Amino acid sequence: MIELVSRDLKIRYQRSAIGLGWSLMKPLSQLLIFATVFTSVIPLEIPNYTTFVFAGVLSWAWFSSSLTSSALSVTGNREMVRRPGFPVHLLPMLTIVSNGVHFMLALPLLLICSWIQVGPPGISLLALPAVILVQFLLTLAFATLIAAIHVYFRDIEHLIGITVMLGFYITPVFYRPLQADHDFAFLTLWNPMAWVLEGYRAIFLDHAWPDPLIYFRVLALAVPVLLFAFWFFNRVSARFVDEL
Repeated sequence: MIELVSRDLKIRYQRSAIGLGWSLMKPLSQLLIFATVFTSVIPLEIPNYTTFVFAGVLSWAWFSSSLTSSALSVTGNREMVRRPGFPVHLLPMLTIVSNGVHFMLALPLLLICSWIQVGPPGISLLALPAVILVQFLLTLAFATLIAAIHVYFRDIEHLIGITVMLGFYITPVFYRPLQADHDFAFLTLWNPMAWVLEGYRAIFLDHAWPDPLIYFRVLALAVPVLLFAFWFFNRVSARFVDEL
């Protein structure tokens, strides 16, 4: 896996002047826009908004880029798929880990931002690996399904692009989660990425332990979907070589 991730990053940033530095440009650009618009132009009156939106942007960027990349994880690696004995099931995971490298590189910036606005991190920072792990499992569940379906149904790539775009606006990335009595509260209450964001914000904004219910909710969705995704991927992967 390390060798595959290293190869993927080398190809992606080949002959690039600042290489992996580009991975920080998009979230930092979004952070600059959101922080400017929603604190000065249309104030949302959210305390420590820069840390609030930075946590949302980073987490969503990892999730969305992994899903969109996963569509091409099998069809874009025909040579490896045709290689006898190559573990094809690793390809969707490769896209998540590769995009996760960008996420991990940006995390220290989020920590610095939190330290400046909220104060030194508390012991609740120890919960961060658990939140990252549940997001990884949730993403892997959907990415594995998408990668397998794309081999037979190429329109899924475009459908995922549209879905991810819509998902950004219905997920509380740059605004507060909707209250339970709101007409559209279901967009937050039944949104797994809203649960994940709640975990990151508990750590970086409140310096508190994330609600254990967050882990339960995400895993209750991710584990069954992941098991089905693995079963489906293994069932259809035998014909990948013929379809490619």
